[in-house]
Amino acid sequence: MENYPLPARTLVADMAQKAAANPARAIAYQGAPGANSHLAALGYAPDCVPLPCFSFEDAIDAVRGGQADRAIIPIENSLHGRVADMHFLLPESGLHIVDEYFLRIRHCLMAPGDMPVTSAISHVQALGQCRHYLRERGIRPIAYADTAGAAALVAENRIPGEGAIAPYLAAELYGLRLIAENIEDSDDNMTRFVVLSRDPHTPDAGIGPVMTTFLFEVKNIPAALYKAMGGFATNGVNMTKLESYQRGASFAATEFYCDIEGMPGDPAVDRALAELEFHSKSVRILGSYRQARPRT
Repeated sequence: MENYPLPARTLVADMAQKAAANPARAIAYQGAPGANSHLAALGYAPDCVPLPCFSFEDAIDAVRGGQADRAIIPIENSLHGRVADMHFLLPESGLHIVDEYFLRIRHCLMAPGDMPVTSAISHVQALGQCRHYLRERGIRPIAYADTAGAAALVAENRIPGEGAIAPYLAAELYGLRLIAENIEDSDDNMTRFVVLSRDPHTPDAGIGPVMTTFLFEVKNIPAALYKAMGGFATNGVNMTKLESYQRGASFAATEFYCDIEGMPGDPAVDRALAELEFHSKSVRILGSYRQARPRT
């Protein structure tokens, strides 16, 4: 956390101390205090002890090492697609997906004083999502590594006319004046998070619709993917996501990330997975968990 401005480092030290005192309630997340992932942790488990981590790997290691019971990690965004590297980090982590959470992304303009804001610091994606608001008001965008860290930097520097675009929680944590809320150009910005744990969890019966996430690599033969997917269609299993990605230096071995409705133990799902395994080199289930948002 040495790369964060001083106000953020001070909060990180305090939050890490609280998490160390109660790791069973700690939820690790990537980002500075006040980040959207911080909001996601509090929204998912209001009584949790949020543990900020500098990188996704640090958040995963906090769970593996017992410093936190769970981690909450963004996996995809409605505007920008999947979060980079998560398809590689999840299988390597050894952790299990036990839940999901959706967070509506809302951007706020904040500053330390009463002077008009002439420049705004934030992550490049946040700046892009607020470009109409900024242009209409003649506010100059300045890119920074992350949104909450930008708020901490503005609070530390206290330069007249310099503001930040960050979640509303950052203004509260760093003592900034909240100038405007919901300044994003699009109102359909949603991020999906997955909750990771050391131990797998089987959803309780009657909990409602259930999702299962898994990875697979098909055999490198003609129509392998078509044949592997056939079992889901013939057994009526709804597939809500299928993404391909390359691992390593080979362009021949394509792997796939997949979400389906249902879970192992359901006869239709078991038949579909059995057919998938027959046509695949490997299949790895990352977890089954309750569906937090209907797929329509």
